[in-house]
Amino acid sequence: MTSTAIIAGLGVAAIGITVRIGSRLVTHIPKEAPAFVKKLKMPTGAFNFQQINFYKGGFEKTMNRREAGLILGVSPAASRERINAAHRRIMKANHPDSGGSPYMAAKVNEAKQMLDKGSRR
Repeated sequence: MTSTAIIAGLGVAAIGITVRIGSRLVTHIPKEAPAFVKKLKMPTGAFNFQQINFYKGGFEKTMNRREAGLILGVSPAASRERINAAHRRIMKANHPDSGGSPYMAAKVNEAKQMLDKGSRR
């Protein structure tokens, strides 16, 4: 019984020392990581997420056609087919049933309705 307690105590001490040493080593990683990341080169033809331009900004209280176009990524004067294609693409990525935000889905639907009203048929 006492030998089990001693072994358990030594195990807990070993884990504590390991965590302490690991936490000290991890504090040096963020300083060195950017230099390492800059050395990595993306292969040509690879998709780079930093090249995508997203609308940076919050939503207005009342949506207008300009904001609806920015949300869907189409011109406010786009055809109904382009609006539907953009809506479908965005909703596939952000649908609440697949882990997306219900608020974002509501805004995307509102943008589609706003642009659908005055779109060319």
